[in-house]
Amino acid sequence: MKMKKTERILLGHGGGGKLSRNLIDNEIVTRFATDGPLVGLPDGASLQIGSENLVFSTDSFVVSPLEFPGGDIGRLAVHGTVNDVSVSGAKPLWLSLALIIEEGLEISVLRRILDSIKEASDEIGVKIVTGDTKVVARGQCDRLFINTAGIGKKIPNLNTGVNRIKHGDVVLTSGTLGDHGMAIMAAREKLTLNNKLLSDTGSVHRLVAAAAKWAEGVKFMRDPTRGGIASVLGEIVENESFGIVLKEEKIPYNPDARAVAEVLGIDLMHVACEGRMLLVCSSDIAENVLSAWKALPEGAGAEIIGKVTNDKGRVILETLIGGRRMVDIPQGELLPRIC
Repeated sequence: MKMKKTERILLGHGGGGKLSRNLIDNEIVTRFATDGPLVGLPDGASLQIGSENLVFSTDSFVVSPLEFPGGDIGRLAVHGTVNDVSVSGAKPLWLSLALIIEEGLEISVLRRILDSIKEASDEIGVKIVTGDTKVVARGQCDRLFINTAGIGKKIPNLNTGVNRIKHGDVVLTSGTLGDHGMAIMAAREKLTLNNKLLSDTGSVHRLVAAAAKWAEGVKFMRDPTRGGIASVLGEIVENESFGIVLKEEKIPYNPDARAVAEVLGIDLMHVACEGRMLLVCSSDIAENVLSAWKALPEGAGAEIIGKVTNDKGRVILETLIGGRRMVDIPQGELLPRIC
């Protein structure tokens, strides 16, 4: 009798694409998200305690290398969780910090990363209020893994969700896309095409606060991490009555990121950012939000890149040469260990 093949986790299950979605839908959602705050898989859980409306989120970071152009795993851990809380419509206030350290890690490296965590949290105005430290034997993790969890206070009247998106709404990005993933890959592969490309790791909390002035017209917010904007927008339109059309000429890319992507044969729409956000809003407030973003250093490269249409369940790219093509969610893991 032929033995049944044992199913196993693949690296692609962590890539933010279709394999990730299948794993989450089949194994996580069926157990924990049939009711309660996890329904819909938001970046942060909305929780009410008495009269307080809070958002709670958590994330783990396994980036390689630990230090990269424009940042390190410490800054990334702060920004990643702060951004998830922020795009969930809250002002981030508190973070936890848990370290898993491999035996043999240089103390000097740990000190630099802890200093980065303090600098990043001080810049944002969040406090590290609890944490944990574990040390494991050589070979049981890759030098250092970090988990952060964050709590924030909900911004009044800023209520977002896919269900609020309507035909005629527009899509904004706060800046160039794919810089983080390409900076990591350039450092990892020791590509010397240029020496200017930096990770976009940063906080979006001020961008969210700026957009909140027009809260009624803000429909959806998300930071495009694993799987890039292709994954975020693909998940937005999945099983919905609307679609999204993007204009390639309006999508901002760093020329250095584009150069690395071309060498590696990677579509920048599939590449993670760690300091950018996507926002869907009504057309009548789009220029106001864009102007408010451009007034901030982290929003200087903001653009309106697309609109919501009747292309049911599809994301379409109008190309530079006048054609149209489907934008697909990545299947698996294109760029492992970038966050």
